[in-house]
Amino acid sequence: MGTARVEAFSDAVMAVIITIMAFGLRAPRGATLGAVYDQLPGLLVYVLSFVFVGIYWNNHHHLLGAAERISGAAMWANLFLLFWLSLIPVVTEWLRDEYRHALPAAAYGVVALAAGFAYAILVRALIRANGRDSALAEAIGVGGDPLAAIAALYILESSIFGRTKQREWRSCVILVVGRRAPDLPSALRPPP
Repeated sequence: MGTARVEAFSDAVMAVIITIMAFGLRAPRGATLGAVYDQLPGLLVYVLSFVFVGIYWNNHHHLLGAAERISGAAMWANLFLLFWLSLIPVVTEWLRDEYRHALPAAAYGVVALAAGFAYAILVRALIRANGRDSALAEAIGVGGDPLAAIAALYILESSIFGRTKQREWRSCVILVVGRRAPDLPSALRPPP
């Protein structure tokens, strides 16, 4: 089975996720800089979440563009990823409203980490469906373990920042920045 249907469904789900987040934005309550300043934490959380979902959308597009086949396991892994991404609007709103508390920031970090693990599971399922000698496996680099990379990133972040109230915010930012877009298009570009 080809990847077009799974990619179209995933694109639609991610578009709905971003739309739900946009509906959660609030206009300033007044025409003063103070009113804008009061809405700044919510806007920053929205920008963080928008970038987070955008990075996954981009990575997902390149990942499925490199795959030729989809298995049942890959479809379930894709749904598992979409489940975690669908929680982003919920934790975004919670963090927007309760940004001074650690629990909403920690919950955001847990959802972000779970989405990272889900993406790694999707990568493994797609490599299994396409073969270890496929263009997808070559572009990803079969020797690397994405689950280990995510765990190493979290351990590194924990050792650098330690246990502080601001750590949860840093964790969210590091998890988002750590999910950079892969260079799949250049790896799949035909030789000149």
